[in-house]
Amino acid sequence: MEDKSGKRRVYVIGHKNPDTDSICSAIAYAALKNKVGDPDHIFVPKRAGQVNPETQFVLNYFGVEEPGYISNIGTRVKDMDIRFVEGAKNNISLKKAWTRMSEEHVNTIPITKDNKMLEGLITSNDITKSYMDVYDSRILSQARTQYKNIIETLDGKMIVGNPHAYFIKGKVLVAAANPDLMENYIEEDDLVILGNRYESQLCAIEMNASCIVVCEGAPVSRTIQHLAEEKGCAVISTPHDTFTVARLINQSMPVKYFMTKKNLLTFELDDYTDSIKDIMASKRFRDFPVLDSHGAYVGMISRRNLLGVKRRQVILVDHNEQSQAVNSIESAEILEIIDHHRIGSLETMSPVFFRNQPVGCTATIIFQIYKERNIEIPKQIAGLLCAAILSDTLMFRSPTCTQKDKDAVEELSGIAEIDYENFASDMFAAGSNLKSKTPEEIFYQDFKTFEFDNHTFGVGQINSMNKKELLEIKECLIPYMKKAYEHQNLEMLFFMLTDIIAESTELIFYGKGAENMIEEAFHTECGPESVTLMGIVSRKKQLIPAFMAAIQN
Repeated sequence: MEDKSGKRRVYVIGHKNPDTDSICSAIAYAALKNKVGDPDHIFVPKRAGQVNPETQFVLNYFGVEEPGYISNIGTRVKDMDIRFVEGAKNNISLKKAWTRMSEEHVNTIPITKDNKMLEGLITSNDITKSYMDVYDSRILSQARTQYKNIIETLDGKMIVGNPHAYFIKGKVLVAAANPDLMENYIEEDDLVILGNRYESQLCAIEMNASCIVVCEGAPVSRTIQHLAEEKGCAVISTPHDTFTVARLINQSMPVKYFMTKKNLLTFELDDYTDSIKDIMASKRFRDFPVLDSHGAYVGMISRRNLLGVKRRQVILVDHNEQSQAVNSIESAEILEIIDHHRIGSLETMSPVFFRNQPVGCTATIIFQIYKERNIEIPKQIAGLLCAAILSDTLMFRSPTCTQKDKDAVEELSGIAEIDYENFASDMFAAGSNLKSKTPEEIFYQDFKTFEFDNHTFGVGQINSMNKKELLEIKECLIPYMKKAYEHQNLEMLFFMLTDIIAESTELIFYGKGAENMIEEAFHTECGPESVTLMGIVSRKKQLIPAFMAAIQN
């Protein structure tokens, strides 16, 4: 998908249920990539979930807008090569439509109104059927064919009459017999194809024909013209012979009589290609119209266009597991991964730039990249990176914290002009102020799923400096765990209530095997619904590795 500048967009995005590191790293790395400069790409930060209160506090503090939300990174119709086939009015002739198809090498022409709304479709198959299957001599009038269409189709000219009038009654016939016999089969309002015989022309007019078509460019006498005017009979002259006129005249009918206008199969620009490809494969249509969000016609796509669809390009930050990535990540083209977690299950189609370091926060790695490239860090970006590191390392209390994280905070807090200790206290207080939140909102605020050795489980976490608040959260979450378990296709659920000051976690659990896994992992006995784990504050470095070791054993 291209930006207004013509550059292709690359989305920089963190994991589902994003934390402060995921959001701030996406914003900071997109800013870095745009500063470095790329002639073909523009980098846009995105989020794969809702912003939590802690992160919202950080964004508000530094005056930064939250990234746009994207729930699915799969390709959409607007990412396809949409062919623009100009719409036509419903009164154009079949011949004109056929000529356009031949000249433009298309099989379908959209019929649109003045406001670009789609009215119907005319296909080459429709035109062929009209030519091969129509035997009714009254179809020209039934189709309410305008005389100007007849003139255009027959390369003729109007001698008498109004070219904008319509042939609406009678049949089409060829006057091949003498006038005596013609009187037996010409009826009022018929359209008569004839030659240069004066008697035949006169007979047709006197029989109250609606129109006579004079072939081979034969001259029409003044007497015939005057009589035709008096009788209200249109006179058309054509250079073609009688056989050619008889063969061509049905092609003058308007496309609206043959076009498909009911139950049109259309797609919208925002439709995902995964959802339309099966529909396209099950239909025998060659082309499918595309509409915008207002229902206006945009262009046409075919099954062939699915083969060349451009996959969306993304850079992943703060995760490298498919279960944590934005939906349909397998359909995207991953360009880079910047992360500080274990190597997970994500696979790529081709080699990518993958930077993974054992530090406490992805923001620390991004800080290093700014330094390595000698790019000045703006005050706002410095504040975001600093906040992300303080959040992920629990202000240096997490065992994942390294000296590199601490050094980064020292330098970034100076650029951002903040007292990081006071700022961290305010940030954690904002993040744990959950009085207005529902149990569901609290549970999914920072929730991740994991897959290991055919086992699946999910772990949520809340960090707080307030013991009383953690107790209140526990009381509302324990009854909710069963409901969450029923909605998740996982074997076990866990939730970490982490006390930053005490450097401990009360772990709530639910699901078959959850209690056994905790006891195996931490060699402790569990209560009926929870267990207190002293010194355990990190999901990434302490809880998950212990669980994986227990599963292996």
